[in-house]
Amino acid sequence: MLRVEVPFRLVDVFTERPLAGNQLCVVPEPVEVADETMQALALEIGFSETTFVTEVGPDRYAMRIFTPDEELPFAGHPTLGTAFVMVREGRVGTPLVQVVKAGEIPVEVDLARGFATMRQLAPEFGPEFEDRELLARACGLSPDDLHPDLPAQTVSTGLPPLLVPLRSLEALRRARIDVAAVAEACRRSGGEELYLFAIGEDDVTARFFGATPGIVEDPATGSAAGPLGAYLAVRGLAGMPGSIVIRQGEHVGRPSELHVEVSREGDSWRIRVGGGVRIVGEGVFRL
Repeated sequence: MLRVEVPFRLVDVFTERPLAGNQLCVVPEPVEVADETMQALALEIGFSETTFVTEVGPDRYAMRIFTPDEELPFAGHPTLGTAFVMVREGRVGTPLVQVVKAGEIPVEVDLARGFATMRQLAPEFGPEFEDRELLARACGLSPDDLHPDLPAQTVSTGLPPLLVPLRSLEALRRARIDVAAVAEACRRSGGEELYLFAIGEDDVTARFFGATPGIVEDPATGSAAGPLGAYLAVRGLAGMPGSIVIRQGEHVGRPSELHVEVSREGDSWRIRVGGGVRIVGEGVFRL
């Protein structure tokens, strides 16, 4: 019986060392498999995302992104990790353009440094979300643990997190997810997930709480880091506009650093998100 072989790479993103950051499975060669098979492979590998390259040109490629339970139009660490693999293996040059359902994402890869940077789409600011009781319940906290002056708000640079500012790093560390309440807050706000954050002296610490069982807490969320950078820049917080490091993942044992740069561009903002990339393994799915 003819078997289909699907080669893959295992990658850690938003880290300077292997076995930290956010895990990613990359299928770098276009293969003829059904959507249902892509979804099943993402569930099989069990990472927060698996990417499938579908078309390749000299300076661009198209890809699809699957979590264990759904397809996404855009995601951060899959963009950087896939681009790094494609450049390292000589499949495309750098700079390059990645085409996903959300649009075209410019990416630059520095192989010597082990680093990749993407320019995200222009930010779109959604409404502020005012149900503090629901947000506190979703985070396992009290309303007093939420920031007293900053609102929760959806912001999208391709995918919209609901950004939830907390009063302190101590409150952020105490947070515990209530999946049902997170799902309700996402449904009512239009957010894809809750992205909790606390502003420190020279950085920002964040946590991702997911609305589905597929990703409960993500160690590094590039698609939320860009929106958070825009949120901070609009309000002149944490040295923004400018550059900042967002720290994430310590609560799931995979410390991550997301480098975010925000600058004015006409009436909008120019958002760049980058981080370290390490290729840690490879294999083949045999179907």
